[in-house]
Amino acid sequence: MGLYKSVDKRRSVTRIRRDDEVIVVSGDDKGKRGKVIEVAPKEGKLLVSGVNIVSKHVKPRRQGEPGGIIKTEGPIYACKVMPYCSKCGKGVRVKNGTDGKKRVNICAKCGDEL
Repeated sequence: MGLYKSVDKRRSVTRIRRDDEVIVVSGDDKGKRGKVIEVAPKEGKLLVSGVNIVSKHVKPRRQGEPGGIIKTEGPIYACKVMPYCSKCGKGVRVKNGTDGKKRVNICAKCGDEL
């Protein structure tokens, strides 16, 4: 049982944060870019705008409120996306850097701040 605990810890670590621009590198939405809406580090998943659109059946909650089928973003595994560098024009690996007191991601190829 002790072997599997370390795997769960690694999954929860992600360098992607909210409002970062990412590109999908595998799956049905491969090649799509979007901004990260929400991060769930314990599950290892992200919500990205315009990626993994799912149909959701919504019941009317109040009188006069419409119900129906709405389209919304579904969660996607963090391992399926990479941070997008606008200078390089593709998904890149990142390094950690500091901008004063704030931690920032730096493109490993061109050195530009993401």
